[in-house]
Amino acid sequence: MQITQRYSHLNGEEYLIVHHQNLYDEIKDVISKINADDFLTKESKEKTKQGRLVYSPKELNKAFQEKFNALDWNESRYHYYITLNRELMEQSLQLPLEQQKAFLDKNDIVSPLYSYKQTDFVKNQIAVEVQFGKYAFVAFDLFVKHMLFYSGGVINLGIEILPTKRMQSKMSSGVGYYEGEVYNVMRQGRNNPPVPLLILGVEP
Repeated sequence: MQITQRYSHLNGEEYLIVHHQNLYDEIKDVISKINADDFLTKESKEKTKQGRLVYSPKELNKAFQEKFNALDWNESRYHYYITLNRELMEQSLQLPLEQQKAFLDKNDIVSPLYSYKQTDFVKNQIAVEVQFGKYAFVAFDLFVKHMLFYSGGVINLGIEILPTKRMQSKMSSGVGYYEGEVYNVMRQGRNNPPVPLLILGVEP
């Protein structure tokens, strides 16, 4: 596969080039070693594509996982306690998990809810999400997951790998694609979401 399009939000790509060029090279190398046509294996049952072979998101994700894991890019989970008090939330986000509950208890937040978010691959505070799923999952990555990891001090940059429209046309309907998701980010304004991002559009 190859990277055919890229969008840098809040200088995401520039940060990666200056501070982690070696990791950027690893990401590009992983993408280049995936032969997408090997995963043109899913028989479509949709009316407009009945019987046609389309790309299998599960198999694509598995291939990416194997190659990233081999380079020590691994899943990361960010655990936290929920409070709807904005001031306490901002303070508690910076604390280790075991201190968050004690802090909230001390400030009269009774039985705060425990939760966590997971991201596919993290290395040296760089997060990579490979997303060949429905568009709602992409929006969650860009506007919730990356930002939570960033505000919690777990990452300095979030990277989203998406199929271009050209590739998405050979997938099941409803899959998010690069052009549409970059448009969604751009229309929010220059500073939203408030986390450095690099969005990569890939195709065979």
